[in-house]
Amino acid sequence: MRHLNYSHLQYFWAVAREGSIAKASESLHVTPQTISGQLKLLDQAVGNPLFDRVGRRLVLSDLGQLVYEYADEIFSTGAELASVVRGNQTNGPKTLSLGIVSSMPKLIAERIVAPAMMAENPVRVRCHESSLEQLLSELALHKLDLVLSDKPVPDGLGIKAYNHRLGESGMSFFSQRGRARRYRARFPESLNDAPLLLPTQNSALRRRLDDWFENHELSPRIAGEFDDSALLKAFGEAGVGVFAAPTVIEEEICRMYRMSVIGRTEEIRERFYAISPERRLRHSSVVLITDTARSSLFAA
Repeated sequence: MRHLNYSHLQYFWAVAREGSIAKASESLHVTPQTISGQLKLLDQAVGNPLFDRVGRRLVLSDLGQLVYEYADEIFSTGAELASVVRGNQTNGPKTLSLGIVSSMPKLIAERIVAPAMMAENPVRVRCHESSLEQLLSELALHKLDLVLSDKPVPDGLGIKAYNHRLGESGMSFFSQRGRARRYRARFPESLNDAPLLLPTQNSALRRRLDDWFENHELSPRIAGEFDDSALLKAFGEAGVGVFAAPTVIEEEICRMYRMSVIGRTEEIRERFYAISPERRLRHSSVVLITDTARSSLFAA
């Protein structure tokens, strides 16, 4: 076997993880032709093809599966090393690259991240918002130190990532202050035919809300559906409808959006996770925010 080029190996690893050259080229920001050329050079270096073509699909060969397992260990260890270095650097400001799932309440994310920015040695935070699947891809490619999410890593995704549960909260329902009394009196029956602002159908919280409505035989009128939780609250502030949000941030919601709580339930629980590329958290700022979230924000 010739000398192994780790750049070629990373292209191979990305293709194996993403499932195609086209998707790998998007995640690596290079052309498909570049990746194809690098894969050919790697095949020559190991002496046999690492992928078999089945129709239009690339499938790992037996040797490719073996190489992939080693590559995954190599680059996962590299991500852990990068995280440790970033978390303990002494020259210049520390940095923390975070992914925040779009459906996660922004006030929750702010409460989790703020301790790192307000510490005695504050960290420079870079936040990127997207879907969980996209953020996990960036985590796997070492572009992020941590992902904050309202759901764990899906089973069978094939990405090496670890869930660190931060805590959970019951739900509070909010209305514009001038209309709160009518909904508060007979909550939750008062939600029948009330205009409701909800997360979109693909949200785990939406499914829990729908189940709760069904269990209590409630039939609210859906006034709007939103991917972005901050936009949903802005429509609530404008008086378009009632919405639900985690009880742990109800004081902030009432203050910032001039809303009133009309009722609460512990039957709906929203859970929050920090997702990392390593099993044990080592980045000093990551340890700080996760420990603080558990002991303060989500303390029983």
